[in-house]
Amino acid sequence: MAVLSVLCLAVWTYLLFGHGRYWLSRPELAPEPAPEPVPEPAPRSAGSAVDVVVPARDEADTIAPVVASLLAQDYPGPLQIFLVDDNSTDATAERAGAAANLTILKGRPKPPGWSGKMWAVSQGVAAGRAPLVLLTDADIVHDPRHLSSLVTKIEAPAAAGSTSTDLVSEMVRLNCASLAERALVPAFVYFFQMLYPFMRVNDPRSRVAAAAGGTVLVRREALERIGGIDAIKGALIDDVALAKAVKKSGGAIFLGHSRLAASVRPYPRFADIWRMISRTAFTQLRYSASMLVLTVLALTLVWLVPAGLAAFGHGWQRACGIAACSLAAISYLPTLRRYGRTPVWVIALPVIAVFYMAATLGSALDHWRGTGARWKNRSYGGG
Repeated sequence: MAVLSVLCLAVWTYLLFGHGRYWLSRPELAPEPAPEPVPEPAPRSAGSAVDVVVPARDEADTIAPVVASLLAQDYPGPLQIFLVDDNSTDATAERAGAAANLTILKGRPKPPGWSGKMWAVSQGVAAGRAPLVLLTDADIVHDPRHLSSLVTKIEAPAAAGSTSTDLVSEMVRLNCASLAERALVPAFVYFFQMLYPFMRVNDPRSRVAAAAGGTVLVRREALERIGGIDAIKGALIDDVALAKAVKKSGGAIFLGHSRLAASVRPYPRFADIWRMISRTAFTQLRYSASMLVLTVLALTLVWLVPAGLAAFGHGWQRACGIAACSLAAISYLPTLRRYGRTPVWVIALPVIAVFYMAATLGSALDHWRGTGARWKNRSYGGG
């Protein structure tokens, strides 16, 4: 117990001060300023052409506002939207509407070896020719200034050189209305930041790479350099796989937070969030039993040992537990502020961590039973 006391405090000291300052909940792209009013309409000629690819499967409830927000982008360059209807069983295509720069593609049958989403994305990417490609999900609504801000970032010089960035991604604001969302969604963002510290993702000298699939703007030449979407065709955690491939190929990447895009997908019940986590949690561990054991042990050390020491320890061991819990609470506050939650939620963080740990174990059990998780009437991760 004495060793655990010192170890958990040492771990939290490292996480707060040496782990890429993940907890700051930064960076965040600033919106592009609105153009000055002019007496007559100006031609929309400036700006690189952009293809927007939206894979959609059974998204009738969300697709209309998503497409409307993309059509309303205040972007001065050519913009073409490709909505790939991935064999929906509802009225997804009909509710998307019609517009001159909106093309609705009927998804072809999925070949072996492809994930459903990646096959839909590949068809949308192949349909366009623009030098920039925005990959966005069918539940993300965009502020009119969003695309301009993304393009400005990708065309700016990279942090340490004169070349431009190849991939810009943002963690969009997730739905946080129901009790389950208020309890678990900020922690989901917090844990993602802990797993992939944004500062390290954005450092070309670091091997850490990640993206957030709701918003990924990538250069077409970077896609071609890595072998196209084919290079990640079977990936279930496709956003991270794409970012890793681009960074490994020598491209600069950027990951930040966004206040200009938000998910409208609701997770009203705790069971809904459980399914969202378990769909890819064991995939994240590469279906490895040893990685699962190490992950559970690490989560126990980081979250449960400090809480146990603070509640039941004595003397300096209890002091170590309280200090570790305090550092954990401090690290969670910026994410709680981002989602407008009261600081009282820091008390629940160990319990929330247990929920995520249990969902990860559930993901492994689903895989070993050969069932996998289900999403949009498809199975994922079965053994």
